[in-house]
Amino acid sequence: MATHLPYQICIALLPALLSVPALAAKPAKPARAAAGTTVSLALLETTDLHANVVGYDYYKLAPEPSHGLDRTATLIRQARAEFPNTLLLDNGDTIQGTALADYQAQVKPVGCGETLGIYKVMNGLKYDGAGIGNHEFNYGLAFLGQVTGKRFQVAGVEQPRRCAGPAFPMVLANVVSAKTNKPLFAPYAIIEKQVQALDAAGKPVRAQLRVGIIGFAPPTIMEWDRRWLEGRVYTQGVVEAARRYVPEMRRKGADLVVAISHGGLDASPYSPAMENANWHLAKVEGIDAMLLGHSHQLFPNADSTVPQFNLPGVDKAKGLVHGVPTVMPNLWGKHLGVIQLQLRHDGKRWLVERERTVVQARAAQTGAKSFVDADPAVMRLVQAEHEATIRYVKTPVGATEFRMSSYFADVGDVSALQVVNQAQTAYVQDYVAANLPQYKDLPVLSMTAPFKSGVAGAADYTDVQAGPLALNNAADLYLYPNALYAVKVDGAGLKAWLEKAAQRFRTIDPAETAPQQLVNLDVASYNFDTPTSSELRYEIDVTRAPGERIRELSWHGRPVAADQEFLVATNNYRASGGGHCPGLDGSKTVIASPDNSRDVLIAYVRKAGQLTRAANASSRSWRFTPVKTAGPVVFPSAPGMAALAAQAGLRGVQQVAADDGRGKGVALYAIDLSQ
Repeated sequence: MATHLPYQICIALLPALLSVPALAAKPAKPARAAAGTTVSLALLETTDLHANVVGYDYYKLAPEPSHGLDRTATLIRQARAEFPNTLLLDNGDTIQGTALADYQAQVKPVGCGETLGIYKVMNGLKYDGAGIGNHEFNYGLAFLGQVTGKRFQVAGVEQPRRCAGPAFPMVLANVVSAKTNKPLFAPYAIIEKQVQALDAAGKPVRAQLRVGIIGFAPPTIMEWDRRWLEGRVYTQGVVEAARRYVPEMRRKGADLVVAISHGGLDASPYSPAMENANWHLAKVEGIDAMLLGHSHQLFPNADSTVPQFNLPGVDKAKGLVHGVPTVMPNLWGKHLGVIQLQLRHDGKRWLVERERTVVQARAAQTGAKSFVDADPAVMRLVQAEHEATIRYVKTPVGATEFRMSSYFADVGDVSALQVVNQAQTAYVQDYVAANLPQYKDLPVLSMTAPFKSGVAGAADYTDVQAGPLALNNAADLYLYPNALYAVKVDGAGLKAWLEKAAQRFRTIDPAETAPQQLVNLDVASYNFDTPTSSELRYEIDVTRAPGERIRELSWHGRPVAADQEFLVATNNYRASGGGHCPGLDGSKTVIASPDNSRDVLIAYVRKAGQLTRAANASSRSWRFTPVKTAGPVVFPSAPGMAALAAQAGLRGVQQVAADDGRGKGVALYAIDLSQ
């Protein structure tokens, strides 16, 4: 006898009935792996993408094939075709770094229901997980919480609801909410991965791996982004956080532990505040692989002369740190990090066969001027955001009669620096007149630095052509979304600050006949703070040891006294301790402006209308102490630019080689220090 259910009951049961085939279609969970089962798992890493979603230079308004996640996507596709089992992970410094990033964060902020452009692409590429870098904090905690789909429990940050974000876990173990004393993000995640394996007889079988990922950011974010983080979060040491959570991950069933640590290597005595603590992290028991970043270097690289890769326990050819497979794939999507882990099950657990593990950093560049093809699917995902950014950065702001560049900023060209200093000085002077009359008699100086100095290759220099100026040019002149700050320092503090900046140079031996490198590439150009005041003068004696190089420091032709006071315009990064300039730790800040340095620059250029070399690029505060050297003194810059040095008034600069030997397409120049 047939039974008929009432119509309402049938409707109520419909969702459950419809779900049955889907449930039945799911593959059965693989059985526990037997002893002798082997698996090859390729960990794929991107790092320091810095919002370079596509290969395009928004500052020069031109395609740039040398970088971009759209080309890394091709490397990812190739790796997935090559390896049966892969896990794609990102190391951080992902959401900041291009005009596209600033547009989505500050100009037309992405809405709660929208996914940030680079995360949209990463979702499309099916990333399995990611860490958090220091630059993720540049736009503040509210923005970071929104675009990562988190609801941070921190003081002063209102997040009424959870917003759209990445479709993969994001992990960070050592940044903690001061309100809850819990990590800001999940400290780790355990990813269940069904893999193709071989049993002891070599027969294909399915197996399950539980891969734990744990993330770390540099504790120095508390200095660099103090304005956003102070009182809201605090950091823990990388090693301490690892020792806490790695055993917990193992107890919860992680077969492997992969550390996604945004930092490099430093063998100095360990400190919980270390910026690059991963030489020590590799010694923490239970870590099977490390994915590094932050340093913008390539590892493994047998030819590297970078000190951090020439440390005890570091195999720069095989990619091992104290035996732990480790990779760092440069920056901007130029490389894809690959760690091919070979695993064997002993009947109880998976073991990494380290002697069979292979570590590589695969380049998107295939020849002198050739690159893998960009994946067109990436551009399709962000076409609207890309085109909107281009329209925005074309907004006119003024004009310049001279070319502004950073090609020779290391040897004295101020063409890309002076207008920034002029804008910051004028802002501070106006602010003091309106709000701080107690400082009205103090002289105002300004410091800026050449942010772009060829780290990523010959195209990585500020270069603003003579002619109309638009917003993209201002972003080229001032790369970061820093706020303008001003600090009060005395003459002794000013000299110490300049001494710190002069560490950009190596010590030159006048008697040496072999070529000597002038620029210390281990000191970032953004720490080469440079004043451009006609009233301030000093020399840098590169024949002396660091800390003893500043000579003849004078103000209006008179020696600067140790107790003479100045207001110095700078940015929040420097004023809060970034770069470790002596005495700058936040305590000397007298102006913490709500305005970004770039916006201050734009307003200044708009008011000036037309920039001229005489008015805006002729006040060089410093020179090298003249010295005759027995051999050449050399430094790197982009090829074919010697004429710009002459236009800037620099003498004795000439190109001596079309390539400096580092494989970045950067040329080698010589400078006559006696002129």
